[in-house]
Amino acid sequence: MKKAIFILSMALSATVWGQKTGNLVLYSYQTFNCDSKGYFDPGKYKKEEIDGVYKLLYTFSGVHFDNHTVFKLSDLEDVRKNKNQYLQELEKQYQEKKKELYGLKVINLPEWKKLHQETIQIFENEYQLKKEELNAFSDPSSLKNSKFYSTCKEYIDAVTSPDKQKMYDAWEKFVHARSKNNSDPQSVITKLNDHLNDLQKDDYALTDLIGLGFYNCANESFRPDADMEGTLYKKFDKIFSKLKQDCDEP
Repeated sequence: MKKAIFILSMALSATVWGQKTGNLVLYSYQTFNCDSKGYFDPGKYKKEEIDGVYKLLYTFSGVHFDNHTVFKLSDLEDVRKNKNQYLQELEKQYQEKKKELYGLKVINLPEWKKLHQETIQIFENEYQLKKEELNAFSDPSSLKNSKFYSTCKEYIDAVTSPDKQKMYDAWEKFVHARSKNNSDPQSVITKLNDHLNDLQKDDYALTDLIGLGFYNCANESFRPDADMEGTLYKKFDKIFSKLKQDCDEP
């Protein structure tokens, strides 16, 4: 059953129709489970500016590039084997999305201009992080020149140290800390001990320290705090003189 409600959610697509109500223009768009219809005053806003804000809030929020996550040794082998291909794909995505993101027109208000600049910064940081991570699994020493070195020094120093014991010590510390958030901490420690006695323990260490430790540290350093109140989404709603959203029940 559907009901008309106001809701904040991920967007899938947006279109605008030429239909008018008086001096108002209909702007129709879809979110994850809602069909939305808003009427805006063309004397105040331009359609392309609303499009730009909409894309910032939905299309360009979250992750911008394909993920090549490394959680196990087979993932690590895949990334090492296909590193050049993945870097080329990353670069292609970057150039395509950069052109669109940088070229967005947004409503000429401080909050939307600020959002545009912040989204660009996040986009650039994510691109740099993805590139650094892909290279680091094959060549950990490349992280010595990381943009995120000062923020994530602990992990970078561990995987680039000529003293392997320093890497193992950092690895044990990291896994022990992570085990405290697991429903079965002892199983995490048992797995660690098994890996410490494995001939491929260096690769296990890199999987954890780069794929989880470094990546999460760097990623969190440029992600803004979640807007639990949905402030900007509410401001987007207020662009429209009339707004109705027809949503599926969760």
